[in-house]
Amino acid sequence: MAEIRLERVSTIFGKVHAVDDVDLTIADREFMVLLGPSGCGKTTLLRSVAGLEQIHAGRIVVGGREVTDLPPRKRDIAMVFQSYAVFPHLTVFENIAFGLRMKKVSNAEVKRRVDSAAELLHIGDLLERHPAQVSGGQRQRVAVARAIAMESGVILMDEPLSNLDALLRIEMRAELKRLLREIRATTIYVTHDQVEALSMGDRIAVMRAGKIVQVGNPLEVYDAPADQFVGGFIGNPPMNFLPARLERRDGGLDAVIGGGGSIRLSEPPSELAQRAGQPVVVGIRAENIEIRQAEEGGTVDGGTVPARVLVVEPLGSHNLVTLALGEARVKATTRPDHAIEPDEDVSLAIDARRIRWLDAATGTAIGPEPQPHEAATPA
Repeated sequence: MAEIRLERVSTIFGKVHAVDDVDLTIADREFMVLLGPSGCGKTTLLRSVAGLEQIHAGRIVVGGREVTDLPPRKRDIAMVFQSYAVFPHLTVFENIAFGLRMKKVSNAEVKRRVDSAAELLHIGDLLERHPAQVSGGQRQRVAVARAIAMESGVILMDEPLSNLDALLRIEMRAELKRLLREIRATTIYVTHDQVEALSMGDRIAVMRAGKIVQVGNPLEVYDAPADQFVGGFIGNPPMNFLPARLERRDGGLDAVIGGGGSIRLSEPPSELAQRAGQPVVVGIRAENIEIRQAEEGGTVDGGTVPARVLVVEPLGSHNLVTLALGEARVKATTRPDHAIEPDEDVSLAIDARRIRWLDAATGTAIGPEPQPHEAATPA
């Protein structure tokens, strides 16, 4: 078992709480991603688990054993650094073997583990070369192989793909996911890249200002963000946020949006019904907005809102459309063959079941979660 428990962990630099009272449990063999913007504390939290940063409060438990005060070498944890940290004067073989040599593992066992890790990473033919003789992507594989060769129950990865070009990053995402599933290690993976987080993690912990603001599987975090920060950080484009006011009309509840139009909730949940007369924020993803001709009608439970097309960006698989809705700017997607032009007046059909309702004052989520995510079919 290699479950990791972080119990009220805090790490402080001067007056800055880089990690602020964090509670998090990573299950045995789980792939947990720490996601957040630069400076949010995710790398500090990772280094605290590794023992490279001293925590100032809380406990860290790995595999049922408290490691809070243990030095890194006694935690039985392998780590892959952002810079790879390969030694230029050592061959690829000796770079992979470095941690094993420090633990005084026998030569026969070193060879077995290095050969096995190199085979998994497809770098068996590079073992006699030096780092200067291999590419950046191959150096990254060397760093991962070194961690795997330790055969630890826990692997920590600090933005290991950030130095690779875009195409290689896509290739290595899939390769790492396959590899880590195969070796069945408990993994904590730090990134600021939401695509990496959504595509690789079993669960995602979103961090902001030293705190974890939401933990969930990728679709939960994407479809039902805990607050406006999460919805705005995750997604490309980010979630749209529209100011609205809830008003009782004709036996139902309408969210009246600036610029004209409203969204009808024929059977409003109690959390929203009790806010009648109050401002809220409508959170809606671009793929959940249907662009229609201005004269077309609305949906059964939802509504249409008048808007004007500002920009159409063809992206191959779909078009990304920027629209003006009163003073607000909205992003929506359409099929690549959808005929739409800048300055065209349109209607935006918004399905109430897809909305993430947010408190106007705090930005935190209210009401029920949106309908579960389905594959997007742009209009």
